[in-house]
Amino acid sequence: MQLLSVNLGRPRAVPYTDQPDGLTGIDKRPAGGPVRVAAPGPKGRAGSGLAGDTVCDLRHHGGDDQAVYAFAREDLDQWERELGRSLADGCFGENLTTGGLDVSGALVGERWRIGPEVVLEVTSGRIPCRTFQGHLGERGWVKRFTRTGATGAYLRVLAPGEIRAGDAIEIVHRPAHGVTAALQFRAVTTERELLPRLLAAGEALHPETLAAAREYAARYGG
Repeated sequence: MQLLSVNLGRPRAVPYTDQPDGLTGIDKRPAGGPVRVAAPGPKGRAGSGLAGDTVCDLRHHGGDDQAVYAFAREDLDQWERELGRSLADGCFGENLTTGGLDVSGALVGERWRIGPEVVLEVTSGRIPCRTFQGHLGERGWVKRFTRTGATGAYLRVLAPGEIRAGDAIEIVHRPAHGVTAALQFRAVTTERELLPRLLAAGEALHPETLAAAREYAARYGG
């Protein structure tokens, strides 16, 4: 398992975001050298966990529980075949493009060591948005991406440090509960009856998902 690319976004004005200033950092490009990774701070006030990476929409992105976004190169390759076009590392807005790792199948609370220093923990899948669709220029993209369910994973930073392309990725902790990023994604999008199952992951869940799962279980049981 390997880190193929570390990708950073710069703010760019586009017509397809609902940000008041029209800026987005979704168009991420591979960094040329090492990148510092650290917990950025609370959502709404802090952005990316990667130095030099811009998060423009702090309402829905960034913060400690969405500090880093990872997506598998294998899933990008599958989308290349389906869409009939090339997809560069970072084009899905991911900070980390990985090889040899089932990112969507990673368990919430699963921990990865990347290089000698950095440890990250999986918190949730990624919800597609209008900006993602506009960036790719594919009609119906939000529904298509959602239907496929290869969501990638958001991660929080447990141990800071530097990472770079070529670093090894090691799974250093894997919980026994079976709640994957893909399952979390389905539960908060198309199959809300799955929400109570997420409670097995406990505090490792993204706080917003944990609150939604608790509310659903209290109202409907499960």
